Amino acid sequence: MKLLASFLFLALGSLQAQDPLPSWNDTAPKKTIIAFVERVTKEGSPEFVRPEERIATFDNDGTLWAEQPIYFQFAFAIDRVKALAPQHLEWKKEQPFAAVLSGDKKALVASGQKGLMQIMAVSHSGMSTEEFARIVAQWFATARHPRFNRPYTDLVYQPTLELLAYLRANGFKTFIVSGGGVEFMRPWVEKAYGIPPDQVVGSSGKLKFELRDGKPVIVKLPALDFIDDKAGKPVGIQKFIGRRPIFAFGNSDGDQQMLEWTASGAGERFMGLVHHDDAEREWAYDRKSDVGRLDKAWDEAKAKGWVVVSMKDDWATIFPLAK
Repeated sequence: MKLLASFLFLALGSLQAQDPLPSWNDTAPKKTIIAFVERVTKEGSPEFVRPEERIATFDNDGTLWAEQPIYFQFAFAIDRVKALAPQHLEWKKEQPFAAVLSGDKKALVASGQKGLMQIMAVSHSGMSTEEFARIVAQWFATARHPRFNRPYTDLVYQPTLELLAYLRANGFKTFIVSGGGVEFMRPWVEKAYGIPPDQVVGSSGKLKFELRDGKPVIVKLPALDFIDDKAGKPVGIQKFIGRRPIFAFGNSDGDQQMLEWTASGAGERFMGLVHHDDAEREWAYDRKSDVGRLDKAWDEAKAKGWVVVSMKDDWATIFPLAK
């Protein structure tokens, strides 16, 4: 009897070890992902895709990590404005900076897109790209999420971490294609996701080469160069990757065109969306959210048979265990 129990225990452990997505419940999305990967990686099958064409693109905010109550990059920008305020006493009387410094959320919202761009400009420019990377790293080392009181990089999603690893183990090259700033993401994504900085496509500001104290530097300027969101995502994919993905994962209307671009290619394709429907463990939001709105893309997913992943039903775990 003991021998049989030991055998069953070892067999169960072996099966668990073989599970490439242990934080996913054994529901349709997990089965669909595994079946897709097996089809495109099986040599000799009609669906086989050469390794060099196994391109997978992932949105970042709301797909690889959380994005509520505000995008984490905007939280960084607000903290950066506060840090710079002693050098700009005039900000106490100038909007949107006065709203940031006083904590007036209503006035900050009222400043609209123009106010947002002003905040992003002053917090993301004037320094070299290397200086900015250090500033970002320092912020992540000390900043804490207001709800979970954990470092922001702790709020990556365990199921998508496993998915990235599973795809790479099967010859995929994984890219981030995000509306977030590329220089904001590059300092930390390799440690967080295993994705190197050269495989990050994001929004970018204009850059300038110059000499500072006789040393060549690349300086961040207060002007937009490229917005990698919505229709900009397939453009960014073509511009910076040069291959159409066969696997694309997002969570909002901002990802719709990336998934459409992926779906329009020949052969096997996978298009997926994360649906935030777990208010207890994370958040529940979709059609009416100001952050990560999922409305038109959700309708298209239903109409075209794209995979919609329910956080509540399909993910056994959301965040990695606290360190």
